[in-house]
Amino acid sequence: STDAIALVEEIRKGEPLITASCKEHVIHLVRRLQEKLGEKEDHKFYLFKVLRAHILPLTNVAFNKSGSRFITGSYDRTCKVWDTASGEELRTLEGHGNVVYAIAFNNPYGDKIATGSFDKTCKLWSTETGKCYHTFRGHSAEIVCLSFNLQSTLVATGSMDTTAKLWDIEKGGEIVTLSGHSAEIITLCFNTTGDRIITGSFDHTVAVWDVDTGR
Repeated sequence: STDAIALVEEIRKGEPLITASCKEHVIHLVRRLQEKLGEKEDHKFYLFKVLRAHILPLTNVAFNKSGSRFITGSYDRTCKVWDTASGEELRTLEGHGNVVYAIAFNNPYGDKIATGSFDKTCKLWSTETGKCYHTFRGHSAEIVCLSFNLQSTLVATGSMDTTAKLWDIEKGGEIVTLSGHSAEIITLCFNTTGDRIITGSFDHTVAVWDVDTGR
């Protein structure tokens, strides 16, 4: 019975991405969630679909924010985009010269996809058309993790070369290299406001970096 409008106002205080223009939509979603929580049914998970996705093993999967689309990366050097409800393959993103290992949507927007490969490059794609906007080159070893900032202005890549790099989505260039780990960087993540990024490495350490300075 919590007032949805008051609840959304409270959420907005801590979530800069919820702007006035999308407030009504969020209120609608909160009300739907309240209705769901009020239902007494026992919901059980069941197998929805099995998709024969790639000719070689998969490496990673990722949903867009709404869950209407998902992507799969594979040893077959491609990333595929799928419609969740129908299970239909929408398009295949081709162009990498080796395993496509790290994949992500630029959530919450979902109009772009980044793919990181063992070919040492990261590619930026259009979700709707499959067009490749940019190929980011600069790592000297395999890319094994990547992440967009929430503002969808940067993509970060982590590599077996012990560095992470930040790339400009609009211009397609490298902004800064994060150097300091002594072993492979296998995970990374931006904070909500996008001014910090953390990296985790096989050197047993986690590093927190300033995005503007790369230190």
